[in-house]
Amino acid sequence: MKKSYVLDACALIACLSDEEGAGVVQNILDMARHGKCKVFMHAVNLLEVYYGVRKEYGEIAAKEMFEGVMEESIAVCSDISESIIFEAGRRRTWWGNLSPAHKINENSAFATIITKIPATTLDVVSRPTASAPPRTLNPK
Repeated sequence: MKKSYVLDACALIACLSDEEGAGVVQNILDMARHGKCKVFMHAVNLLEVYYGVRKEYGEIAAKEMFEGVMEESIAVCSDISESIIFEAGRRRTWWGNLSPAHKINENSAFATIITKIPATTLDVVSRPTASAPPRTLNPK
């Protein structure tokens, strides 16, 4: 089975802004382009990035960013049902209780669910750094 990654807004912002961790995200996107892994992002995360770019640079730049992301090998998922809300809350609570290093936001919790891939094979990417690389999650 191919490795799967879930990008949250911070990871994409780091990549777009060439911030710390951009190289890690770019490497994941390069692997996805070559079919070596799968990359997922929830539409809520993409909305967060769109909003930030639009607020900072305007509508044209935001639309160009959006189109660029849609051309990448990122599966953008948009399912938000009641059961997904409950499961996202459960996962966020479970991971947050492990330690501060495992804490994820609501959007990342949504993203881990909508991939429909077992969490043990997912890496959540949220502004990765040398001290905080992508992490594999295993909720119970």
